[in-house]
Amino acid sequence: MKRTLLVVGSVNVDAVSGVDRFPAPGETVLASSYRQGLGGKGANQAVAAALDGARVELVARTGDDAGGAAVRTELAGWGVDVTDVAAVPGVPTGIAQILVDARGENMIAVSSGANDALDAAAVDALADRLGPGTTVLSQGEVPVEVLDRLAEVCRDRGARFVLNLAPPRDVAPRTLRTADPLVVNEHEARTLGLDGADPEDWRLACAAAAGRLAEAVVVTLGARGAVAATCTSSAYVAAPVVDAVDATGAGDAFVGVLASRLAVGVDLGGAVQSAVAAASQAVTRHGTVESYPRR
Repeated sequence: MKRTLLVVGSVNVDAVSGVDRFPAPGETVLASSYRQGLGGKGANQAVAAALDGARVELVARTGDDAGGAAVRTELAGWGVDVTDVAAVPGVPTGIAQILVDARGENMIAVSSGANDALDAAAVDALADRLGPGTTVLSQGEVPVEVLDRLAEVCRDRGARFVLNLAPPRDVAPRTLRTADPLVVNEHEARTLGLDGADPEDWRLACAAAAGRLAEAVVVTLGARGAVAATCTSSAYVAAPVVDAVDATGAGDAFVGVLASRLAVGVDLGGAVQSAVAAASQAVTRHGTVESYPRR
């Protein structure tokens, strides 16, 4: 039976240009391709979870422009409940400008737009829907006040709080400690004081941080897979070798599937295995949500 995953996050329009190589500072390069579509970590992770079989409700903000209308329609088409995706008058929908090089690596700059209109009052309106057995997922693309309040409400209501702190934000220490798990990549982990040179280093770093920095910790390692730790166990999950063509959105595929599996009671190690598999499939196809696997 499906259980609801509540995603409180960002919605953007992605503007993606394909280039042979990334430009140096001050340099202009010609793009070989261009496409525009649904993006934002909240939206991407909600779609990944829905495709994995979760019943997903998204709480987010768009502008009252054409981009906002388009992304709300697309989200609904992917099976995400958009009842709480509201349009904010006079504010543009968030946009992500993305470069993807010939190796499938990416560089991303995000203009938050309407995502910054999400506030603590929106979290308070959700409180009655949270309780033991509820899983809530959020990311660093929403205001810090939203993350801090969401963690507080989850603690008070007994809900599980999954936090993908990407990009890194200066949230309250108690917000981090509530995260079960905290999910970050290597760069984001280093901003929190964690470090490693290889998967074993990262596994040990996560094991030391679990129960101290956060309830549980997951660090994604790109093509090498991911490591995860709770207070009682830790593990490294290697990624399969694949022909990567576009890494855009692969991290969101990982987090969405991770949260989807946790929402139905899969343990952290098993959820990470499924998430690594999903992200590894996503990089073999172009696009973000278009590349995500179905369960």
